[in-house]
Amino acid sequence: MSGNASLTGLLVDFGGVLTTSVWDSFADFCRSKDLEEHAVMRLFREDPDALADLRRLETGDLEEAEFERRFAKRLGLAEASDLIDSMFRGMQPAPQMIEAVRIARGSGVRTGLVTNSWSTSHYDRGLLRELFDAVVISAEVGLHKPQPEIYLLAAERLEQDPEQCVFVDDLRENCAGAEAVGMTSVLHRSADETMARLRELLGIAVA
Repeated sequence: MSGNASLTGLLVDFGGVLTTSVWDSFADFCRSKDLEEHAVMRLFREDPDALADLRRLETGDLEEAEFERRFAKRLGLAEASDLIDSMFRGMQPAPQMIEAVRIARGSGVRTGLVTNSWSTSHYDRGLLRELFDAVVISAEVGLHKPQPEIYLLAAERLEQDPEQCVFVDDLRENCAGAEAVGMTSVLHRSADETMARLRELLGIAVA
């Protein structure tokens, strides 16, 4: 297959790309708590303080228990324990996208993970080693998307220039952050659409 010969690196998000939708998981959580199903999404999108707490959580500046206490209060919930895990429990692996990354790496494309996450213990490290040449987790590096530094660090660890990298994420602001440092972004909406775009950009034989 053809593709753009100057594009030799692939960076992907985790939640919502290699898994099912984060927003769907949040909606499931809200329904289980008898909340309006978009309550969590609305807080992250419309409440600057809630988003700031999430960023601090993701970079290790806010303890999980304190985030849970604050966020439970914002949602009007009396119980804060296990809040984070409950919010994300509905996410399941996305086999097509996992296989696409595996094929890309097997085709000689340098592959990396760039994810905003407060925890490094929830990942299958064996799978990460199988899929990726480099891994950047926000809690480990003290940076978060869409800060430019996290994309530059990922490219450096991948031993690629930013202009050589394709970046896949399910959030527009994260794609915009990647584009700002010279990467080619793919806004993930479905496995079929993203794989078609990866075939076009990287020339890899994903199904």
